[in-house]
Amino acid sequence: MSQRIVIVGSGFAGLYAALAAARLRDCHGVADEALDIVVVSPEPVLTVRPRLYERLPGDMKADLSALFDETGIGFLAGEVTRIDAAAQAIMVHTESGEERLGYDRLVLAAGSRAAHPPIPGLAEHAFSNDQRDTADRLWRHVQSLAGRPASEARDTVIIAGGGFTGIETAAEFPHWLREALGAEARPRVIIVERADTIGPDLGPGPRPVIEEALDMLGIERRLGHAVAAIDADGVVLDNGERIYSATVVWTGGLRATPLNADIAAPKDALGRLIVDSGLRVPGVAAIFAAGDTANAATDEAGNRTLMSCQHAMPLGRIAGHNAAAELLGLPTMIYEQPVYGTCLDLGPWGAVVTQGWERQVVLAGAEAKALKTQINSVWIYPPAAERTAAFAAAEPGTYATV
Repeated sequence: MSQRIVIVGSGFAGLYAALAAARLRDCHGVADEALDIVVVSPEPVLTVRPRLYERLPGDMKADLSALFDETGIGFLAGEVTRIDAAAQAIMVHTESGEERLGYDRLVLAAGSRAAHPPIPGLAEHAFSNDQRDTADRLWRHVQSLAGRPASEARDTVIIAGGGFTGIETAAEFPHWLREALGAEARPRVIIVERADTIGPDLGPGPRPVIEEALDMLGIERRLGHAVAAIDADGVVLDNGERIYSATVVWTGGLRATPLNADIAAPKDALGRLIVDSGLRVPGVAAIFAAGDTANAATDEAGNRTLMSCQHAMPLGRIAGHNAAAELLGLPTMIYEQPVYGTCLDLGPWGAVVTQGWERQVVLAGAEAKALKTQINSVWIYPPAAERTAAFAAAEPGTYATV
């Protein structure tokens, strides 16, 4: 009798979960129809989310159709609206209506979205580069600024959030605005960060490099303050300061998929499911979680996964492998990823590369920028639509790091 693995999401974790499950099926000579592997997502596309702060973000995608066909992975186009863990089924909204899809194992890899706290005017007036469509809207808006009369608001960009995404986004804007408005433009880019330091989650290691780059790019900071309200004319900070701006970009953190709420299991402050060492959801039969959906231990030192493709791809490989292994009666694997590094883009200034959870700087400037370009344009893209290469890329336990 046929068994089915359903993977929710075609992002980094979902893609590699599907490939890892198909790889194990292939390694043991199991027919595709005996172990059905189905990815459910709105479209058979990987959004290259780490690149959405770059120009032309609408193009930051990779079509997965040929890769799925080559590796015997099925695809259902639709939006998962509910998970019924007790019945081992999901409900999917498709073009033809609601469809129920049962599973023997489920890998939940539906990712995350920008957190939207109840700030007045946030939904109506702020831009975001969290998803491909929202990033494309922001890009088109920037290009349209040239058609507006010169003003303080037109030439000012507010980046709400001074974390990883906020810094990378801010570093691009001075150049973007000069391109859009002309060489004579005097763009003003301001990062607003509620913490007293820039990049609070990045720690003190790379901070001097980040500050040097932002200073060179002319990027202002409002540290220790938060955006209190947003309107059509700009923002008001929590200290009452009014800053006029036609472009407010919200980068204030992420939250795991709302689908996690359907699963009665412990979650962290970001809404991620806290999984065991095999990436199972404890106490819930037949469900694994990976990528931004999951909170997993990376090592014995107490470090936990972050919402990044660096962790999403290895998590996907292990989750997909283990889902297939359980159905095939094979040993499962433990997820561990003790090596950690970061590579932060700093626009025309360059980049900064760190190693270890203490984030010791190992490269900065042009040399780091070359590595960041390699990561963004090569390393994180899907393997070729060729069976041997695809399965080699999906081998569990493999990962690249800076």
